[in-house]
Amino acid sequence: MSNRRARSDGRAIQGHLAGKVGASKATRKSLGRSPRKLPSSTPPDQQTKLLARLETAEETLRAIQSGEVDALMVSGRRGEQVVSLRGGEPAYRMLVEAMSEGAATLSRNGSVLYCNRRFAELIRRPAGKLVGMAAQSLLVEAERGRFETLLAEAQKAAAKDEFNLRCPDGTLVPVYLSLSQFRGYKGQALGMVITDLSEQKRKQAAEIKQAEAMHRLLLEHELSAQEEERRRIARELHDEAGQLLTALLVGLRNLEDARKLADVKVQGHRLREITAQAIDEVGRIARGLHPTVLDDHGLGVALSRYVAEYTKTHKIAVDLRLNEIDSSNLPPAIQIALYRILQEALTNVARHSGAKTVRIRFARLATALEVAVSDDGCGFDAKAVAVSSHRLGIQSMRERAAMLGGSVSFTSQRKGIKILVTVPLANQDFQPSVGPRST
Repeated sequence: MSNRRARSDGRAIQGHLAGKVGASKATRKSLGRSPRKLPSSTPPDQQTKLLARLETAEETLRAIQSGEVDALMVSGRRGEQVVSLRGGEPAYRMLVEAMSEGAATLSRNGSVLYCNRRFAELIRRPAGKLVGMAAQSLLVEAERGRFETLLAEAQKAAAKDEFNLRCPDGTLVPVYLSLSQFRGYKGQALGMVITDLSEQKRKQAAEIKQAEAMHRLLLEHELSAQEEERRRIARELHDEAGQLLTALLVGLRNLEDARKLADVKVQGHRLREITAQAIDEVGRIARGLHPTVLDDHGLGVALSRYVAEYTKTHKIAVDLRLNEIDSSNLPPAIQIALYRILQEALTNVARHSGAKTVRIRFARLATALEVAVSDDGCGFDAKAVAVSSHRLGIQSMRERAAMLGGSVSFTSQRKGIKILVTVPLANQDFQPSVGPRST
């Protein structure tokens, strides 16, 4: 008959009644008991076995009396059974019971020898019923094989992994199990700490849901922006390029009907002018879709050309101050974003402000690039703009800046409005501008 006992400190010992239970020689010596004598008729080997069993029984009784043992696992005809003992409550056990995390002691094969209150709450079973159960049976069936592997790994070193506890009502509780071997007991007991991951999983699910919602919103904005851009291109092709091509077609018909060489020359000259206008218009539309000069020459040249064309088209003077140090070595993503933001800002000025002049200033600081756009127009309600998501292309400007980790702000002035674009610069391998910042 074998005996396995669980200590109150969460350690378990397994031995045979004919041998030692685990008490040290010093402990046995301190008890100062006298040697036992058996009848002389008993064979010597039998005497040795009986004395050993008696010694084991006495040590077990002393351990029970001192409160060292919480439970006994007894093997019999019905198999192994755990017998819980009542005794003193050491301070460390009170601490384990008060833990916010679950704790349990397992045998080598995974049987629960002890568990604290929190573990019982997590699995939604009485603590008394958990003792003696196989920890594997408390997990989802598909994860039991992985838990067996974890048990084997814990015999050599600390092991941990995520699992799902199955409650009696079928509810799953995500947990993080950490197993380690108790020292001094030759791997006969394992300590297990159970961390509830329910709240963490809920937060992760909420974050994923929020990210998906944000992704859908951005996708909607992107699709909406694409459709708006397509409508704008369609209007421009119809109103400008389409009209020029129609005029070219009419001119060619008139050329067919011309009877005099002088008339043909005049009509040919007129057709050349129309063709040149059509080429310029198609080029303007193409540059609006993507400025190739930005790829070839950088932000400074691209903005200078756009401003010149803008002034010619809208009759609005633009004072652009862009030093080479402000625009050089900027990543392509920042260059195209700033180009589009300024393009949108100038378009808003032309459509809504009634301004005569616009001023654009760049300032390259230690960790960021600031671009200020101010006009002398009628302005608008900056507070309304601060919360607006659809007015004046503001949302598009904000989204482009946000993609770079930057921001766009709007400030009312005595006359007109000021737009300040701030873009952080990750690479700080440059000298900041020493000129005065614009106001």
